[in-house]
Amino acid sequence: MAQNIETVDALLVGAGIMSATLAVLLKELDPALKLEIVELQESGAVESSNPWNNAGTGHAGLCELNYTPQAADGSVDIKKAVHINSQFEVSKQFWAYLIAKGVFGSPKNFINPIPHLSFVRGDKDIAFLKTRYEALRQHHAFAAMEYSEDFATLKAWMPLMMDGRDGSERLAATRVEGGTDVNFGALTNQLLAYLATLGNATVTCNQKVTDLKRNADGWRVSIKDTKSGAGREVQARFVFLGAGGGALPLLQLSGIPEGKGFGGFPVSGQWLRCDNPAVVERHQAKVYSQAEVGAPPMSVPHLDTRVVDGKKSLLFGPYAGFSTKFLKHGSILDLPLSVRPSNLGPMLAVARDNMDLTRYLIKEVMQSQEQRLETLRKFYPTLNPADWRLEIAGQRVQIIKKDPKKGGILQFGTELVSAGDGSIAALLGASPGASVTVSIMLQLIERCFAHRGNEWSAKLAEIFPAREKALQDDAKLYHEVSARSNELLELTSPAAVTA
Repeated sequence: MAQNIETVDALLVGAGIMSATLAVLLKELDPALKLEIVELQESGAVESSNPWNNAGTGHAGLCELNYTPQAADGSVDIKKAVHINSQFEVSKQFWAYLIAKGVFGSPKNFINPIPHLSFVRGDKDIAFLKTRYEALRQHHAFAAMEYSEDFATLKAWMPLMMDGRDGSERLAATRVEGGTDVNFGALTNQLLAYLATLGNATVTCNQKVTDLKRNADGWRVSIKDTKSGAGREVQARFVFLGAGGGALPLLQLSGIPEGKGFGGFPVSGQWLRCDNPAVVERHQAKVYSQAEVGAPPMSVPHLDTRVVDGKKSLLFGPYAGFSTKFLKHGSILDLPLSVRPSNLGPMLAVARDNMDLTRYLIKEVMQSQEQRLETLRKFYPTLNPADWRLEIAGQRVQIIKKDPKKGGILQFGTELVSAGDGSIAALLGASPGASVTVSIMLQLIERCFAHRGNEWSAKLAEIFPAREKALQDDAKLYHEVSARSNELLELTSPAAVTA
């Protein structure tokens, strides 16, 4: 069959934050690389990267209580929070590098300073929060964290949330002023716009990958145009499956042995949204609290300031839901069609071991608007129901993987799955994905492009003055690198950086 087959060095599936980051990183490391991003929707950043489909928290371990689990003896493990903090600092270095080049637009379009708070009620949770604070503040990344149980201080930190409360109620909070709100949709589109200026890089929308076949030169990828119905084939030396919830079916389509046994558990989300300026102006923070028993970590309740297209709003949630779709714009057949002989066992094991989660999701799905508002009242007692409306968030597909002891486990987080020869990689999972994208994509580059490691090492050192381990271990280096990133990203004033 006579057919023109396009050849690229890299084909990236999904035009969200992951693919956009990887594409720009690869072009910085080798400007001659020819790459294409194919996207199922009509534009980039429609699914998980869209600002209304995620919380927009610059996840740095500052306020997320589920990143600091408490042991039976009462101690708090801070390793995960420290690691995620260092990963976010690596993301900031990459964005700051692009800003410093003078070709990337304004950082205010996608990142803004917003204090991060953790808020708890009752003696048990207050004891946990204080222990957490004492453990975290010993580490240089969290030295600026403040703690208070004082009513007047808490009212100054979060006035909206303290209205109507009895001064005798047992409350506590921690605060870090140096938190951020990130519009990952705007960031993705800025990355894609920059990519378009680099040459030999294209983003093609309305494209559905229908087949993946391995050959001696990499992968032959069959693609269908969803508008015209026309098909084409692309020969790619490397393929990245970064299509959010849509990555699992594509990984299964590839047939690589490393992808066998993985399943997906989709969880949908909903938010309550407020755009009333009088309310929004009284809450300038992201405030996280404890999740309910049985709730997935992505359902930790929080009341957030969001900055989208220069306009501030408040989001509260997320309220979990259940849909068999893997993407917000996906098919209800996504989940049943993902079941394979290799993952049926792990999926059944997870169903058996997660009845609490199942009951929680059923309860969430059945909630009325008044019940949702009642949950919000624990944060904001004097709310006016007329100020709040329901916003449907994106789909998150949590990872189900084989486990030698339990048969299968439900994993919250992100996982990079790659072929042994590095010719294809897929990203599965959810939070804190977007915030730590750069670290994950660097991990991908180190794994799948190891043969170019020596060649690219100098450029990587230029873009990233300090990687995760150095940031975690070296306080002086951490503060120097973070201060430079903050200055370039306009997160602090130059005077504050140099003081």
